[in-house]
This record gives sequence, C-alpha cells and structure tokens, in this order.
Amino acid sequence: MPAIYPSTALKNQQREIKEIADSEIVYITENGRGKYAFMSEDVLQRKIDDAVEQALYEQRMAQALRQSREDFENGRYYSSREDLMAAVRDKRASHA
Repeated sequence: MPAIYPSTALKNQQREIKEIADSEIVYITENGRGKYAFMSEDVLQRKIDDAVEQALYEQRMAQALRQSREDFENGRYYSSREDLMAAVRDKRASHA
C-alpha cells in the first residue's frame, strides 16, 4: 500500500517521511486530495529506468508482431513444430 501523508506531516514527521521516501514514493495530500509525490533521487531514477525499460520492451514486442505478420503474409511460416525445430537447427548450424 502506498505511503500517503497530509501536507502537515512534512513539518511534523519529516524523519519518517524521508525514511520512507528513500525506498518508495510518498504521496502528499492537501485537503484530503492527492497533490504531491515525494521521493529520493534514487527512487526517481529507478522509476525512470523502469519506465524506459517498459517502453523499450513494448517497442520490441510491437516490432516482433509486425515482423511476424509480414512473415505470415509472405508465406514465411512453419506448419508443424518439427519443421520449426529443423529450421532453428539449420539456422544455428549456419551461424556456428
């Protein structure tokens, strides 16, 4: 469950909030509504790195799907598992 504190806690519970912010995002509310997100630079960098990795993964998956559709439309597919495994063996042998 995310850490959520009212804005007054920034004055009264600084140490506690900072300790939590060293490992996760702390959400700060004003008048009972979400207003701010507080975190350490390390947490921020992890969040950025995770977002970049997720975006790259989605891009690779979209490219793989486009390529597989193109392959299928151009007749480049295998109708059995055995045919596929034989093609994989041939490809590996050609790269050895």
